[in-house]
Amino acid sequence: MKIKDTLHLGHTDFPMRGSLPKTEPVREKQWADDKLYEQRLALNKNKPHFNLHDGPPYANGNIHIGHAMNKISKDIIVRYKNMTGYYAPYVPGWDTHGLPIEQQLTKAGHDRKAMAKADWRRLAHDYALKQVDMQRKDFKRLGVLGDWDHPYLTLQPEFEAAQIRVFGAMAGKGYIYRGLKPVYWSWSSESALAEAEIEYHDLESTSLFYANRVKDGKGILDHDTYLVVWTTTPFTITASRGITLGPDFDYVLVKAANDDRKFVVVKALLEENAKRFGWQDCKVLATYKGIDLDKITVEHPWDPDVTELVMNANHVTLDAGTGLVHTAPGFGEDDYNVGMKYGIEVAMTVDEKGYLMASAGPDFQGKFYDDVTPIVIDKLKAAGLWLATEKIVHSYPFDWRTKKPIIWRAVPQWFVSIEPFRKQILDQIDNVTFYPDWGKVRLYNMIKDRGDWVISRQRVWGVPLPIFYAEDKTPIVDEKLIDHVADLFAKHGSTYWFEHTAKELLPDDYTNPHSPHGEFTKEEDIMDVWFDSGSSWAGVMQQRDNLDYPADVYLEGADQFRGWFNSNIITSVAVNGIAPYKSVIAQGFVFDDKGQKMSKSLGNIISPNEIADQMGIEIIRLWVMSIDSSEDVHVSLGILKQVSESYRKIRNTMRFLLANTEDFDAKKDRVPFEKRVAVDKWMTVKLNQFVKDWHEKMQRYDFYDLFKQLINFVSTDLSAFYLDVAKDIVYIDEADSAERRSMQTVFYETAVTLTKLLTPFLPHTAEEIWENLQEPEAYSYLSEAPEFQPIAEADSLLADWQTFFDFRDQVNKELENAREKSLIGKSAEAALTVVLTQEQADTFAKLGLDLRKLLMVSQLTQSQGSETSVQVAHASGAVDPRDRLFHDDIGADQKFPMFSKKNAEIVEHDFPTLTAADLED
Repeated sequence: MKIKDTLHLGHTDFPMRGSLPKTEPVREKQWADDKLYEQRLALNKNKPHFNLHDGPPYANGNIHIGHAMNKISKDIIVRYKNMTGYYAPYVPGWDTHGLPIEQQLTKAGHDRKAMAKADWRRLAHDYALKQVDMQRKDFKRLGVLGDWDHPYLTLQPEFEAAQIRVFGAMAGKGYIYRGLKPVYWSWSSESALAEAEIEYHDLESTSLFYANRVKDGKGILDHDTYLVVWTTTPFTITASRGITLGPDFDYVLVKAANDDRKFVVVKALLEENAKRFGWQDCKVLATYKGIDLDKITVEHPWDPDVTELVMNANHVTLDAGTGLVHTAPGFGEDDYNVGMKYGIEVAMTVDEKGYLMASAGPDFQGKFYDDVTPIVIDKLKAAGLWLATEKIVHSYPFDWRTKKPIIWRAVPQWFVSIEPFRKQILDQIDNVTFYPDWGKVRLYNMIKDRGDWVISRQRVWGVPLPIFYAEDKTPIVDEKLIDHVADLFAKHGSTYWFEHTAKELLPDDYTNPHSPHGEFTKEEDIMDVWFDSGSSWAGVMQQRDNLDYPADVYLEGADQFRGWFNSNIITSVAVNGIAPYKSVIAQGFVFDDKGQKMSKSLGNIISPNEIADQMGIEIIRLWVMSIDSSEDVHVSLGILKQVSESYRKIRNTMRFLLANTEDFDAKKDRVPFEKRVAVDKWMTVKLNQFVKDWHEKMQRYDFYDLFKQLINFVSTDLSAFYLDVAKDIVYIDEADSAERRSMQTVFYETAVTLTKLLTPFLPHTAEEIWENLQEPEAYSYLSEAPEFQPIAEADSLLADWQTFFDFRDQVNKELENAREKSLIGKSAEAALTVVLTQEQADTFAKLGLDLRKLLMVSQLTQSQGSETSVQVAHASGAVDPRDRLFHDDIGADQKFPMFSKKNAEIVEHDFPTLTAADLED
């Protein structure tokens, strides 16, 4: 028998390497087979409810790392709540309508315009379900538990019906109206867009400066005077109907020595514009306020049938241009608003595909809007009105799906009027808790400043607007009729709308004075998909018996302040007067380690599926824990490899705890707190404080601080001190000694506690550990999270121990000095002579500390004095091969002459029939 076999080195079936890519799928299948999600909810059925409402990802393509961060974060919260006294179901959802699916059908060779709408929708429906199945598999591979067999889909008839009823309730309150207003128009999608469907990119545009000749100066300006106008959208001059000034700005009438004409320009920008236009020796002839020039008229640059009106509005700025803005009410919100105020025409010269129409004139008809700038310049030059052309780069709105720039375009659309209940929404926002707290201000300002919501889309795959038209074209927006349509959709699905005539959709006995002959038509537009997901509080939280409205929390990316967070609170407050959520968690975007957005072209895409196959999904889950997701976060293979090192540290620590409790019976051998050795009491208190801090951080959803706390606890409190000290006890002492059992008690409690706390974060690993513990539950997830247990005088105990750690720092410094002098190698070679102050001596005595063991040296003598001192010498005696410490009594026991007296006694106790002859190195 080898001497090392007399040590209690311990053993565990929990391997050092997790082989996560192989074991995780097996474990996930086991969870599904055993219905672990359902088991947990059954345990909690009589507990208070906690509802995290899942924001639906779009059903198109495999998931990316941003999806993973989102879904794992939700899983962490739901698992934690289920383990801490709540009934916390998780119903995953998908957004299944909209343009991206239609684009995929087009790419597959289907021609929407050559098919009946109902047939196109059936293709889209089937495609969406295939995407849901693919993403569901991806999400389950993340280790996320939920009601995967019964998710909510925005294409489900019951969801569509609920959405229609939300629309009907808003219509009943007068919040829905039809109007001709400029909206974000995507010529690449041939549809209006909502604000949430817009993203901004830098765009190079042509900036034009030109002159409009005064037609009627109202006795203020002569006919030979020209107003200098600026635009960055030359194509809109075809629909220009006015010029807008700032009412309080100073405008100057000027004459340049090298030009016979007189010009009006804002005074603040005169110098830079004179230089731009090459004006020499400019003389100011008069100065006016913008309001002084109100309602003067000017000639259109080339259309003799159009007279433009000078107007005043506060949206004019002095940061660029001339202070005079050409105004086309059909092509911009500010233009529209001032145009409505002054009653001028809303002209439209661009069609749905971005091509100029006949109304733009023969020179422009049939040409793409972005290609007509040279024609505009030529016509201005021909009329002698062109002054300058420049290129500018500015932030410009793009269609977030097609990645093409949009235009503003006035077309008849259906809107939600926000103003009547805007204050209610703002008041409700004040009642919501936001993580991080800046989210409150962001959402508040977005609601405060947002215009009306355009909800109609000129597409096919979506929920149709349940609106009928009478014979005289009067829209019929009737809440009772809308509820009737909702009933039809609940039974047949919304494609029913496109399979039947208006007459067939209306109740048999329906009449309307605007249709004396009983003839009706129906709306062909669909709803904005943000109205789909924006109705999820009604389609999911109110419909399912095990869910509650309002939800406790919504968690999505920060972009959803203008998306899902926004649309949900609008519809919820409009219908019920309350916010649909009690709290909102916002997460940042995911970038690579260089701060670049993830894209295929850059080759920096991180696929969760590939990482699962290479490293295991636990590494991504630990990465989610390790980041401050309230800000933009970074990920790369290098970052994930660093995370895997942290995972190995956690895993190996847990393995050490398991191995060294192999011979510990949790029921028979447990030592109560009051009988534990001093260092074990300290560790118990530290563990208990760790639990308290853990719960406090989880209440704030602060995973990042939790990760730092976890790594510090594992690395500093456990590995760097407690477990290091422990080896001389759990390895060396008698198997059933009181000191060893005391330490094993803490080992076991620590293992159980950490496993439970880690279950929401690292469920695969936690369940693997659980199989090596002696707990009654079949799964860690079926246990209850550890709770903070008040321990008498815990704070005082930690303060006393801090006295020891301060002393230990001083000792370690002297040990290091001794190593540098080659006096010793390892600490075990040291003999210490220490002088303690009265306070230190009293504190250490009160705690009952064995300083030699805690400092991990071979010999120590102590005395008292006025100040602390530490002297290091090489230990005397010889090394005991069993504990690797120096002893002066090697051979004192003749039965085992190679051991110290104490080690000989331990071996005799644990191996009574053993002799020295039986042992070898």
